[in-house]
Amino acid sequence: MKLHDLSGRPGARKTRKRIGRGIGSGKGKTGGRGGKGQTARSGVRIKGFEGGQMPLHRRLPKRGFKNTMFALKLNEVNLGPIQAAIDAGLLDAGSKIDAAALIKAGLLRRAKDGVRLLGSGEIKAKVTIAVYGASKSAVAAVEKAGGAVEILAPKAETSEQAA
Repeated sequence: MKLHDLSGRPGARKTRKRIGRGIGSGKGKTGGRGGKGQTARSGVRIKGFEGGQMPLHRRLPKRGFKNTMFALKLNEVNLGPIQAAIDAGLLDAGSKIDAAALIKAGLLRRAKDGVRLLGSGEIKAKVTIAVYGASKSAVAAVEKAGGAVEILAPKAETSEQAA
């Protein structure tokens, strides 16, 4: 085998179409783009256009609502890492555990709008935790260990209280 005998596999190299080289070439005048207008231009196409039929994104019903303006960004902390930090001596079980203490211990990177306590893991230490919100399982686990959970979030008004 010699160097000049080497070649690509059949179909590996495709010759490019030479468009816009006169009417006789068959790819002249409009260059394979059809007539004039939006579809003949580069970069612009009507996205989702179905030839005048009602497009799919308009046929389907609208669903959901995302309250991005007033939604709170909360840090989530499980009980397991809190117990691990207490065992490692990063958190003091005797003092109140809040967002600042969790950041100092390295459990959180930064304080957002508050901390939500979740019940994954086990807690053995008797601690007082002050958080914006907590799951029922987390509150039950802390109280079972002899501690307390202080909820900082304002109480939600129910229809009975408002009336």
